[in-house]
Amino acid sequence: MEKMRKWGWLLGSLASMLLLVLFLAGHGTYDETTSQVRRSLRSIIPRRQQGVNLLTRDPKRVVLDNGIVKVIFSNPGGYVIGIQYRGLDILEMGNEENNRGYWDVVWKKNITDKLEATKFRVITARPDQAEISFLRTYDVSLGNGTNTIPLTVDKRYILQRGGSGFYAYGIFERLDGWPAVQDMDQIRMVYKLEQAKFHYMALSDTRQRSMPTAADRGRGQKLAYKEACLLTNPSNPDFRGEVDDKYQYSIEDKDNKVHGWISTDESVGFWMITPSDEFRTGGPFKQDLTSHVGPTTLSMFVSTHYAGKELQIKFEEGEAWKKVFGPVFVYLNSAPISKNSIRILWNDAKKQMLKEVKNWPYNFTQSEDFPSSHQRGSVLGQLLIHDRYINESLFPASSAHVGLAAPGEGGSWQRENKGYQFWNQANEEGRFIIKNVRPGNYSFYAWVPGIVGDYKYEADITITPGSNIKLDNLTYEPPRNGPTLWEIGIPDRTAAEFYVPDPYPTLLNNLYTQNHSENFRQYGLWARYGERYPHNDLVYTVAINNYHDDWFYAQVTRNTGNETYVGTTWQILFELHNVTNPGNYTLQLALASANNAELQVRINNKSDEQPHFSSKLIGGDNAIARHGIHGLYWLFSVEIPSSLLKEGINTVYLTQARGGETFQGVMYDYIRLEAPSSHTDSQVVI
Repeated sequence: MEKMRKWGWLLGSLASMLLLVLFLAGHGTYDETTSQVRRSLRSIIPRRQQGVNLLTRDPKRVVLDNGIVKVIFSNPGGYVIGIQYRGLDILEMGNEENNRGYWDVVWKKNITDKLEATKFRVITARPDQAEISFLRTYDVSLGNGTNTIPLTVDKRYILQRGGSGFYAYGIFERLDGWPAVQDMDQIRMVYKLEQAKFHYMALSDTRQRSMPTAADRGRGQKLAYKEACLLTNPSNPDFRGEVDDKYQYSIEDKDNKVHGWISTDESVGFWMITPSDEFRTGGPFKQDLTSHVGPTTLSMFVSTHYAGKELQIKFEEGEAWKKVFGPVFVYLNSAPISKNSIRILWNDAKKQMLKEVKNWPYNFTQSEDFPSSHQRGSVLGQLLIHDRYINESLFPASSAHVGLAAPGEGGSWQRENKGYQFWNQANEEGRFIIKNVRPGNYSFYAWVPGIVGDYKYEADITITPGSNIKLDNLTYEPPRNGPTLWEIGIPDRTAAEFYVPDPYPTLLNNLYTQNHSENFRQYGLWARYGERYPHNDLVYTVAINNYHDDWFYAQVTRNTGNETYVGTTWQILFELHNVTNPGNYTLQLALASANNAELQVRINNKSDEQPHFSSKLIGGDNAIARHGIHGLYWLFSVEIPSSLLKEGINTVYLTQARGGETFQGVMYDYIRLEAPSSHTDSQVVI
């Protein structure tokens, strides 16, 4: 009898809810209360407790469903055409099926291949887990006369019992004899969420806010490049006069573990969790896109953002290759609607991220190309520094960034794009351990905050399953020819310590008006240089000026009128009380970014036809336009014969010689003048 009363109550509640929906729909107020009705319905309908169901409903659909999350795929293309969380649609169902959830590759001068599969397979189907595959096999007979990139791609998806999300990874492969590829710029996974629901974006504790819509951008004013838009007529008047630019939401890969969107009406979150950087290109300091207006959530695996063509993947004719991208975890969560629901959802997403990081590498994938933890190895040791002009004794490489990447020269890891990379940070004593390294051959690399240059261990390292390699007492001797006479900046590979101007009041992104530590992400800062130095370029006097206030964050071009942009020349003035003669001084020039630039150095004579040093044409990272504060790292050690210097005031002229465009230029990381080793000048900085 008690069971009959419960079922009667349940059926009565359902009937009442349905009548309420019909009533509200008939009175034109359904849209205002739909979310409440849905939540009430979800609260009274018992959630299924069974395992994972794998359903092929018809030849055009594949469904994974565990009672919490339902993922619907096109068959056999492998597009994610629907995601439901506790019965709520997540993706923008008004989009075409190939424009909701998908992988893509950009290559061959901006041709996009969405990697539509031709074969569906069930890898495993158990009550606790299902893994499925959508395979696109390259037809070598197509040759180069097609927009289909010469890759076989296996898109894999995993749903587990009780899981509030699903895993995704891709296996990319080339075989011997396949055509060359000269310009693969991007590999990514994309999810486009329902525009009517998801309006709040979260990237970190300090970078989250309500966002404008794609329609707001469509009505806005395009600025210096297509991604930047001034919102002139947004649906929410609070956004009027703001700038929105997807590059303002970039993050360094080492910090890009979780980001996503929240539907405040439904109190539901959608999150992209990336527990490891091992499959990303360019190393842990490479910056990339995350989430942006759409609402769009990305998982970037390969891109040339903040690096340029140096990170394009190129394959020679017949070159074989295989790489696994992911797995990443698409996580969904919910919370009771309250004034704290955003904080609750974000904190829960971070908690889930930490759980995924702890569980890496996963032991449940069914591909032999993804080794589990017992099939991997580790490297540990201690890194010390030998620089007698800082300390007569060896001292620890405190907080050094240490990593394994494909064999190459020192620093080559930031341009490496085909293999895997494994990084960690040393402790205060320079001790480190790098765990869960895939079997293979690697070089060991490092750089140390506060120390210029790149370290590379002398021998390559071979990792085998279960290996535990110990590298004790490694010693890094950074570039150094003599004592420091003066220095500008901090050798930390960014320009963040220099003068970053206030943004234009009419070109703000309010996400950063309170977060001044990332003020460099505001739009249009490059144009402030011409206002600060309207007639003459920057002049910096050592021992008088302060680089925090007097060294502009980027050496950009100057607009001389009619959109004519020319290079600029900065001056560093310094005094020498005596000059060691004969002998060579050394100017250590570390750049945090370069974009279609040529840096020239002249000593005491700006009019010299030939510079004392030229970098030649370097860089294409576009970090100035993309609010990055750094791109790729460059280091030049410039020898200066003492014959070019004099007692008294000397001048170093730094000319960025290339012009023609707004965003050509460099960002400096650190500049140091070293005396010859025998020098005893009273101005030496100890």
